Amino acid sequence: MGEDKKPDNVVFNTETQQYDASIKPYASSVGAPVITTTDNIPWKNRSINKVNHKVKSKYLELKAEYETMMQQFEYNKLIFDAKFTFEPILGETYHLYKRENGETFLSIIAPEQCQFNALGSFYLNADQIWEKI
Repeated sequence: MGEDKKPDNVVFNTETQQYDASIKPYASSVGAPVITTTDNIPWKNRSINKVNHKVKSKYLELKAEYETMMQQFEYNKLIFDAKFTFEPILGETYHLYKRENGETFLSIIAPEQCQFNALGSFYLNADQIWEKI
């Protein structure tokens, strides 16, 4: 053993040239208690299961909201592409029809009052978004 070499059970930091056993985050002597790791696999598995469930639930919520939004977008596009010669009033219900030539039109006449090919009834909400009734 060289004169600069210390025994294994003595903690000497060669960089700082100091004994630093007291500041180590782990035991450094042969008589110190054995450090064992706890088995955290069950906890990890439970946590992974919870996270997966939460992410899946949130995904399904967002997917449903997206599908609703896209359906609303399609209805609004359909109505704004339709022919009508009046200015719709907020809070009123209107009816969308399709002519034989494929052209669509919006009317105040309810489906039970006419023989037109009805596509649906819509309500113009306060945000000026058409909602299917």
